[in-house]
Amino acid sequence: MLPLNYFLFLQIILFMFITPGTPRIVIISYSMNYGVKKCVWTALGDVTANIIQATLVIFVIGSFISDNPKLLNTFKWVGIVYILYLAYDIYKSRPKSINSDEKSEKSFLSFYKDGFLVAGTSPKAWMFFPFIFPQFINFNSNYVAQFIILITTYVILDFLSLIGYAILANKMITWVKANAKIINTISACVLIVIAAIIAFMQQY
Repeated sequence: MLPLNYFLFLQIILFMFITPGTPRIVIISYSMNYGVKKCVWTALGDVTANIIQATLVIFVIGSFISDNPKLLNTFKWVGIVYILYLAYDIYKSRPKSINSDEKSEKSFLSFYKDGFLVAGTSPKAWMFFPFIFPQFINFNSNYVAQFIILITTYVILDFLSLIGYAILANKMITWVKANAKIINTISACVLIVIAAIIAFMQQY
């Protein structure tokens, strides 16, 4: 049995995933600087955080989070600090050569950690799962199965969209190499703007 209004749920999350947010800006920059393979780990970190968030808010602490704005505020500022750190890291990085075998200074675990923390500290995600997911679950039926369908759909589409962004960005690597500093500067500035928007516009 599909969850309530499943196809509406699909439309909502597809719209979310094609809209460049913080995880996608990070993925684009990492793809251009380190290659698509490393971005797989960042994407895996992102979806791991989403699975943990969704499970916690639906089955454990959903009402507690929504009723405690101070907790959301904490997530917000931790996320802002980390986004600013990533902006600095991207600004200082340099794209790898297209045919180069040079080793990245960042480990696979570091890429995974970045994806996990960007998603895990996002107040938007902590608000999305408790407020949106329940709208598509019939709690009078087998709600665990419905939740599994929703989170599986969410994770698969999120992962594919992140890798899609990474591949598209990597295809532009020849042009990017000629404009590397400009691209990294723009990416860093976009992250700083996102951090500012989160800081001043999202009030809990």
